[in-house]
Amino acid sequence: MLIIGLAVLSLSRIGLMAWQWPRVVAEGIPVQMLLQGVRADLILLGYLLAIPLLLAPLLAYRPLAALWRGVTLTWATVALVFVVFMELSTPQFVMQYDVRPNRLFVEYLSDPVEVCATLWNGFRTAVLLGMAGTVVLGVAIHRLLRAGAAGITMWRARKLLLTWPLIVLAVVMQIRSTTAHRPANAALFALTSDAMVNSLIINSPWSVLEGVASMMEEKTSSEIYGDMDRGRVLAEVRSVPWLRGYQFKDPALPTLHVQEPAIRRERPLNLVIVLEESLGATFVASLGGLPLTPELEKLKGEGWWFEQLYATGTRSVRGIEAVVAGYAPTPARSVVKLSLSQTNFYTLAAGLGQQGYHTEFVYGGEAHFDNMRSFFTGNGFQKIVDRKQMKPKFTGSWGASDEDLFDKSLERLNVLHAQGKPFFSLIFTSSNHEPFEYPDGKIARHDADKQTVNNAVKYADFALGKFIAAAKREDYWKDTVFLIVADHDNRVYGNALVPVKKFHIPGLILGADITPKRITTMASQVDLGPTLLSLMGVASEHPMIGRDLVRDSTSPGRALLQFNNYFAYLEGSSATILRPSGSPLLGRYDTATGAFDSDAGTPTKAQVDQAMAHVMLPSLMYREGLYRLPPPGVLAR
Repeated sequence: MLIIGLAVLSLSRIGLMAWQWPRVVAEGIPVQMLLQGVRADLILLGYLLAIPLLLAPLLAYRPLAALWRGVTLTWATVALVFVVFMELSTPQFVMQYDVRPNRLFVEYLSDPVEVCATLWNGFRTAVLLGMAGTVVLGVAIHRLLRAGAAGITMWRARKLLLTWPLIVLAVVMQIRSTTAHRPANAALFALTSDAMVNSLIINSPWSVLEGVASMMEEKTSSEIYGDMDRGRVLAEVRSVPWLRGYQFKDPALPTLHVQEPAIRRERPLNLVIVLEESLGATFVASLGGLPLTPELEKLKGEGWWFEQLYATGTRSVRGIEAVVAGYAPTPARSVVKLSLSQTNFYTLAAGLGQQGYHTEFVYGGEAHFDNMRSFFTGNGFQKIVDRKQMKPKFTGSWGASDEDLFDKSLERLNVLHAQGKPFFSLIFTSSNHEPFEYPDGKIARHDADKQTVNNAVKYADFALGKFIAAAKREDYWKDTVFLIVADHDNRVYGNALVPVKKFHIPGLILGADITPKRITTMASQVDLGPTLLSLMGVASEHPMIGRDLVRDSTSPGRALLQFNNYFAYLEGSSATILRPSGSPLLGRYDTATGAFDSDAGTPTKAQVDQAMAHVMLPSLMYREGLYRLPPPGVLAR
């Protein structure tokens, strides 16, 4: 089964690569594609091997030899016929969608009449050839497997039971495919910025099965809070003060609008975003936390300092989608991980890339973690730099230390500056993450025990201070906007229905000609994208619904918070809380103390409508593929 499976998948990949050779050779990694493809195939086949392997202690005995042969032969035949069918279906799917079969392969089966009619009338030859090929190859595979099964010599029970754990371990390692901190996943094989080429590296059965799993995970969507008419959703969201002045001309892209920068520049500035792992307001003295970030506190007087900035969620991917894409939160998984957003989904990198910017992501760990590599390469990031491209002096469970990460980032920024093109670099830290590993001799510990969150925060702050000090000495400093912001706070706890205080995070914009300023109005991570574009002097077309704080940083703002299945729309001290069962609640939040009372009365209809619209919109836009840019030149400004 393993040998036949590898042969089928490898031959299919070689044929697909030969067919798409111009695009494959343009990426310059055909040998790597083949080798990594075998690795991906072994992972899939490991899962298929697991079924008969787990049954072996129950059935693989001489008295049950006939039953065991029948079960294993049937399973192996079905599994390999599925593999053959998916690979034979791949060329036609690639011609239609420019990627291997994915969730769409299954999703359309919800309309079998229309799908069958379409296939028969539009792709009859391909369907007939595919079915015939599957039958012919399926029969041949069954005969090979049956011949192999006939020659099986059943082991004695003792030999089987002693050997079985070792084989299980071998297959587990085959599936895990790495001795690194995290097992391999599909994002690990996203080696280029060409989504189609990336899809050739894995195999079609895996691609489809992953899509099915993703569809099952997406069942938790914003509809758990109730229903709202699509027109009302759009009207409510577009009626907020900072969006009223924009024109939304394209019904097919309902939030797409042109944002002219508040600051006009002859040459737009570069952008560097430092996304700090788990650096909540909990650790910032001036925001009511512990005095663990002296370097950040020194810097806050040099730029725009956010006093009431709130994360949208409690996971890194939630912070990524908000900061990098301006995307509002939902009760479903982050779009960083969902299948429909892996390509053609708006990010700052996608928008800036269309305007000639070089865009890249720098991370001290493994970029495939949390599916980041796949999401970023499919949505505008032209280069990924992770642990493999570094020579760290200190490596922890999550990869290179923050100092090593910033050293590599400084190297990359100098290279980009020397090229003369505008650039956008996203830098994501990781030292402030359990188990809180960092190099010795760098900080005066806050706690006696070394590996604590407080000490890790002090080290992360120390490394950040070194990075900014070094960047200030470089020529690009005067031409670059730097954003320092947390993805979220650390562990979320508390007895509040929505622990609002644990969503409070620091944010600082500095560099170039940014003058010191305190942003005291309430703001959300989704406001950062529009604000940065305006500060950079970039005229842009985008679907973000956030607020340009350059134009107005004093009017009352709001924050969007997703905590498990609860959604809170926070305005000043008032929070409208939506929950899956039960009526909406009105909460009261004390920004000074962080105290939150979730039983402060009943929200008005206007408050509920506003909250409902803001949690419904991102789910609607994700499902319908509306959070994207039009092709260049389609919409005239």
